[in-house]
Amino acid sequence: MPPVDSHHPVPGCKAVARTRRSPDAATRLAALGGVVGPAAFVGAWAVGATVAPGYSIVDDAISRLAAVGADTRPLMTTGFLAFGVGVPLFAVALRRVIGGIAWMTAAATGLSTLAVAAIPLEQSAAADSWHGIAAAIGYVTLAATPLLAVRPLLERGCRRLAKLGVVSAAVAVVSLLLSATQLPTGLFQRIGLTAVDIWIVASALAIVSAGPRSDPSHQTRRRRSARLAAPSE
Repeated sequence: MPPVDSHHPVPGCKAVARTRRSPDAATRLAALGGVVGPAAFVGAWAVGATVAPGYSIVDDAISRLAAVGADTRPLMTTGFLAFGVGVPLFAVALRRVIGGIAWMTAAATGLSTLAVAAIPLEQSAAADSWHGIAAAIGYVTLAATPLLAVRPLLERGCRRLAKLGVVSAAVAVVSLLLSATQLPTGLFQRIGLTAVDIWIVASALAIVSAGPRSDPSHQTRRRRSARLAAPSE
């Protein structure tokens, strides 16, 4: 993996003022994983919950949509796979642009999601236990990601993303803890996961929008050359 370049500018961050460089095309392409993955995941459970017979978006866990024998298994598995691949790609961009260790938990939550997809519910008691472990790791690492990114973001002047990260992490932790109680599992699970998904998408879009910037010194030289070449009056 390429070394961290902590001087990549991100829109709205003071780092822009310290450098003329911007994320390269490969980094911005990787960041798109942080948009496509969460969007596919949310879209899969939203559509699946609508069409699945007898399924409750309030009471039932998301993984039930991908359980063995569920009509919505192909749809929800696709959502899991998209998230499981997209977020680790986003982690690569996060490491290159922001630095710190948040990229590690971002990658871990993606890999955990792939494990969740590979071990669907209703196979056996043992498989369900492993599924639960993979899901728990995914939840914890997901909630930790925006929190671990707060310091690197503040160091780069990205206060809005840092504040959003704190709020997202807090909502995720509270919601995911409540989802393990007698309260509506599906509702709080979705609130917690979506809170961090919003942060991931916002961070990914910030990286993507930091497109190629022309070198001001090069522009200045061109203007001077043009003035010198222009006929005098």
